[in-house]
Amino acid sequence: MPDTPSAHLSPREVLAAYHQAIVEADPDAVAELYAVDAVHEFPFLFPGVTDYHGREEVRAGYRAAWEQSPARTEKVVEVAVHEGRDPELLTAERLFEGTISTTGKTFSVPSILVLRVRHGLIVHARDYMDGLGTAKAMGALEWVVSALESGDE
Repeated sequence: MPDTPSAHLSPREVLAAYHQAIVEADPDAVAELYAVDAVHEFPFLFPGVTDYHGREEVRAGYRAAWEQSPARTEKVVEVAVHEGRDPELLTAERLFEGTISTTGKTFSVPSILVLRVRHGLIVHARDYMDGLGTAKAMGALEWVVSALESGDE
């Protein structure tokens, strides 16, 4: 395994670095936390959101999302982090807090992230984000309904 900046990080340290990269809106920093062949899933249906397969899709996906969205995350609040018997696995309950740059409205959106971290890199993530909460904060609920009705997922 190549030596990476995250090679010796625990799952909790990887989670903290991931949250910091989210606040900084740094797609390169996010991507470098992932294994080359990692999978990042978004199980809840939301228009325009697809799973990422591999580090480069993670990088491209986050870059595109941050370039297109007026939602700016300013803080990630860890509500709770749950660790189980499997040392590679953790579940994080979080709140994303920030501002919509186009309106100045603030938002607080809940999310649950299930991470599998091996050798300091994310190998699998399941991201249960509240896309409707984000869309509501952006005033985009009508667009979401229209996209879902037209099958434009």
